[in-house]
Amino acid sequence: MQATAVAPSANTLDGLIDLKTYPIDALDSETGRALIAQCRSQLGEDGCVVLKNFVPEEALARLERETERLSPDAHYNQTETNPYNSEGDPSLPATHPKNRFDDRTNGFVAGDRIGSDTIIRQVYENPEFQRFIGAVVGREKIHQYADPLADLVVNVLREGCQHPWHYDTNEFIVTMMTRQSHGGGRFEYAPGIRSPEGENFADVEKVIDGDRSQLKTLDLQPGDLQVFFGRYSLHRVTPVEGDKERHTVIFAYAKEPGFVGRPERAQRIFGRMAPVHEQILKDGMQRSDSLAD
Repeated sequence: MQATAVAPSANTLDGLIDLKTYPIDALDSETGRALIAQCRSQLGEDGCVVLKNFVPEEALARLERETERLSPDAHYNQTETNPYNSEGDPSLPATHPKNRFDDRTNGFVAGDRIGSDTIIRQVYENPEFQRFIGAVVGREKIHQYADPLADLVVNVLREGCQHPWHYDTNEFIVTMMTRQSHGGGRFEYAPGIRSPEGENFADVEKVIDGDRSQLKTLDLQPGDLQVFFGRYSLHRVTPVEGDKERHTVIFAYAKEPGFVGRPERAQRIFGRMAPVHEQILKDGMQRSDSLAD
């Protein structure tokens, strides 16, 4: 009998996600619709939603071992960067956000180092997980990155590492913490501080100067899933303290198929480019908005 040869896709999430609390395999049910409504409300309010204990405790230990096994493949990059990952602008005052640089030391395990047999790739490629994320961000369909380095990434922060104020390349980002550091590593953000209509440099400058009136801080813990509008919300991860690494999985999706990150960004983050990035260098690249990053 061949009926069991192809299992329902939801089975790949069985035991990996708390489907009782978060019924992403039944989004058309009453509880599924309520979950989506709750997520959209929170996302609309402050540009971020966190689903606590998205991964059950039994699976969390497996996830932590998995990212721990992958972490030695992280490429570390230490540089001075502004919020736009760009060069400074000498025509602007020294206090302007484009001329405000801070230390960024980050480790990233590239997607082509994360095999199809890993838990995190099974979750990333699962159609029902993708449908759930799409519903949360108001998209009927979302697409996996066509970028072989940046589609699925593990961010590794050792003691002293930080990710200073910045924006994300894509409109939204999905992350899952698998390991927390002993101290530091706080996620702070200014929701919706910019929009496609404008950069709002004045308020960005205030945040960099230490004004916390617009900031929110998240107490993320292993097993938490975060959906975040990082293209419009200035955010950072404060320096990690202690000898325990902070691990976060980044699931990268796009609104349109075929999305590939900028070649220079791949070189900076992963220490190398894939053939698709080299082709973009030859052909040129255009973005769908005119924001500064």
